[in-house]
Amino acid sequence: MLMMFSCIVIGYILNKLKLLPENADTSLAKLETYVLVPSLNIYTFMNYCRVESLLSHRSFIAVSVVLIAIAVAIAYPLSMVFSKESYQRNIYKYALTFGNFGFLGNAIVPIILGEEFLYPYMLFTLPISAVCYTWGLGILIPKGQGKNSVIKNLLNPCIVSIFIGAALGLSGAYTFVPNFLKLTLSNLMSCMGPVAMVLLGFVAAKYNILNLIKRPKVYLATLFRLILLPIAFLFALHLLKVDVLIIKMCLFAFATPLGLNTVVFPSAYGQDASTGASMALISHTLCVITIPLIFSLVTYFCG
Repeated sequence: MLMMFSCIVIGYILNKLKLLPENADTSLAKLETYVLVPSLNIYTFMNYCRVESLLSHRSFIAVSVVLIAIAVAIAYPLSMVFSKESYQRNIYKYALTFGNFGFLGNAIVPIILGEEFLYPYMLFTLPISAVCYTWGLGILIPKGQGKNSVIKNLLNPCIVSIFIGAALGLSGAYTFVPNFLKLTLSNLMSCMGPVAMVLLGFVAAKYNILNLIKRPKVYLATLFRLILLPIAFLFALHLLKVDVLIIKMCLFAFATPLGLNTVVFPSAYGQDASTGASMALISHTLCVITIPLIFSLVTYFCG
């Protein structure tokens, strides 16, 4: 976690010292979306997706569907506490529902649990991704400014690359993929987490840090995002005697900090993005403490 935080600091310094162009965040975001994340998805599903593995992990998807439905249901009334303005409420709805389960979750799972656990984690987050790319991104587009279709939102490089990797794995075609291409994908996927954190630091540097950290409501939302919601989910799953691996997948999916969509989308549509930037900066800073702490509690009580 400190390594990831260090990458945020590097991105911040790169911006403040003008060592990269001002629009470098756009290029880094495209690099993540079109190259690094798809590389991780293809490599992981190509190597681990088999018929028997899908059948043995079907409970992961079922639990995830239930949890993301609960998260959305909680976010609706809770967002009204944080803001009376319609669009700002939508930002809080998104923040209270989704953590950075993709960029950060995909980066820390193989480091903490091992590369073989990335595949079940990605299966667990499939329903979360589907809700994020449909309902989640939909509420971040202001009313009257047009909305993409559900199918178009789902046909993005991240989702498409999962299906490509799954097709290679299920069909056995992965055996014909040259080793140099596998090595290329492996090396590119290793860059995903650090580059995403550099991107976050670079974006945060565009705002006044003092203004970002002087927002009491953001701290309340961060408390819910990093501690209250994940602990409630983890405790409920433990009481229901759910498999401990599913509990750990839940931890990395729901205890992660807020990502950059609440900065990127408001900015793209001329809305105030400072709330999202504040939540991203504060939650990513505090998660250096909260994620290891909650993971230690899960390990102690669940094994």
